Amino acid sequence: MIDSRPKILIVDDEPANLRVLNQTLNDKYRLTFAKSGKEALRLVDSEQPDLVLLDVMMPEMTGYQVCETLKSQALTRAIPVIFVSALSDSTDETKGFSVGAVDYITKPISPAVVKARVQTHLSLVDAEELRRTRLQVIQRLGRASEYKDNETGMHVMRMSHFSKVIALAYGFTEADADNLLHAAPMHDIGKIGIPDSIMLKPGKLTDEEFSIMKKHPEIGAEILGESDSDLIELAKLVAMTHHEKWDGSGYPKQLKGNNIPIEGRIVALADVFDALTSKRPYKEAWSIEKTMGFIQEQKGLHFDPELVDLFQQQLPAILEIKARWQDD
Repeated sequence: MIDSRPKILIVDDEPANLRVLNQTLNDKYRLTFAKSGKEALRLVDSEQPDLVLLDVMMPEMTGYQVCETLKSQALTRAIPVIFVSALSDSTDETKGFSVGAVDYITKPISPAVVKARVQTHLSLVDAEELRRTRLQVIQRLGRASEYKDNETGMHVMRMSHFSKVIALAYGFTEADADNLLHAAPMHDIGKIGIPDSIMLKPGKLTDEEFSIMKKHPEIGAEILGESDSDLIELAKLVAMTHHEKWDGSGYPKQLKGNNIPIEGRIVALADVFDALTSKRPYKEAWSIEKTMGFIQEQKGLHFDPELVDLFQQQLPAILEIKARWQDD
């Protein structure tokens, strides 16, 4: 049977300290031991531990230097480091955090404290890994929807970054704006459920065909379903509301004004701007001037007036993004 317990590397040049930590942790974790900084770095590369317990004062290479080395390398940067040291002055603790440690435990250790701190930081690692996994699922579903559309992956990239710029200008925190950046690629996931005869039709859709096309927000919401993930719930919200219009003439719920979630209003503006300024098999790209003229005309009709003003203010940043991710 595969041993799935988290793996911890314990680094200390004193064998007695290694024995104490071994007795404290070996019932719940897979333990690897190193007696020097150089040995620790070698074992991190070969063993890829989930967490490192690291002494500070060691010959040749201090724990601070080991931690700095780990944090300077992409493959080891995310491994949490907890210093375990007899140095108890606040300046020593501050130094530990400044080089990238997540925690600082003073010797002599309390087994209960060590167990609690280790469990806490491994739980945070698990949460971050779960978030990364969910993000990868969302990104792959977004890629899947591109195969059903005339739009390109660069469109999704651009409009997602446009959305983040607008969100920050509106007052979102960096973390909330990043969530919108990652959720926005799912706005058209429901197109997976629309027949190819409609999705890939070169000419104008009939009224009946358009009524089927207008079901894709609800299909997208059904695909994403119920979730305890804030990111997936946000993607669902965006998928459901990015075709609503400020004046209530959008779909699928004919929501009006501030009843449309702000995330849906932001993505609607970002999506339309990029669609109009991009070349498609059925149309040429509009100029920036013509597009901004249209958006101003739709201020208070299709688009939230405040967002239109913010978009205009952020246009230089928007155009930088557009230039960075051009279609092939």
